[in-house]
Amino acid sequence: MHGKNNIAIGFLVMGGFMLYGFLLIYLRDFAPDKQAWVDSYSSGKHFEARLAHVHGNLFAVLNVIIGYLLLHFRERLARTAAISWLALTGLLMPVGILAEVYFGAPPVLVLVGAIAMTSSVIWLGVSFFKLKQVNGH
Repeated sequence: MHGKNNIAIGFLVMGGFMLYGFLLIYLRDFAPDKQAWVDSYSSGKHFEARLAHVHGNLFAVLNVIIGYLLLHFRERLARTAAISWLALTGLLMPVGILAEVYFGAPPVLVLVGAIAMTSSVIWLGVSFFKLKQVNGH
C-alpha cells in the first residue's frame, strides 16, 4: 500500500528532527561555548544546522500528507508508487545537510533529495488536476 510508509517514516523522521531541535536549543542556551554558537547565527554550521532542522520537519510533514493522500486516493491516482518513493527519497535533502555539517560530505544528497521531493509534489499536484470526480467527490 503506497503511502503507508510515507506516513510512518514521515512521523519517525519528524520525531528525529524534533529531537535534533533539542540539541540546537542546548547549543544555543546551555553549551559551554554558547556565545560562539549564538554569534554565528546566520552563517556556517549554525545556519546549516537550522536549515537541516527546518527542512527535515517540513519534508517529514510533506511525507505524512503525501502518504495520506496516496492512501485515500489510491484507486483514482496513477503512479502512486513513484510518487511515494520520490517523496521518501526527498528526505535525503535534510539528511544530506547534516552529513555536510558533521562529516563534510559533498552536497549530492541535498540535490538528489531536493529534486526528488520537488518532483513528487509537482507530480501529485498534476495528478490531482487530472483526477476525475466519482459520485460527486
